[in-house]
Amino acid sequence: MVRWAAFSCVLVPVVLVGYGASLAGAAGTALGLAAVTGACRVLLRRSERGAARLRTEEPAAHHVPRGRVGAGAHRGGRHAGGNTPVD
Repeated sequence: MVRWAAFSCVLVPVVLVGYGASLAGAAGTALGLAAVTGACRVLLRRSERGAARLRTEEPAAHHVPRGRVGAGAHRGGRHAGGNTPVD
């Protein structure tokens, strides 16, 4: 993903100059794209580290069994009696 971002940081100014934009404007655009790319990369790495930390700190005791959780637990479908309206 970073390679595509670096590629776009180079390609966009070239296209802008090709379509008649000034060199200063294209350079400013390249710097802006590089800044946004760098910020996104930092945020992505921070998010990945936080997720990895949560996975390693999460105890295995939080495992939820696949069976019924409680006496009143239902997974949908039709309910027999009890909830039918009385006329």
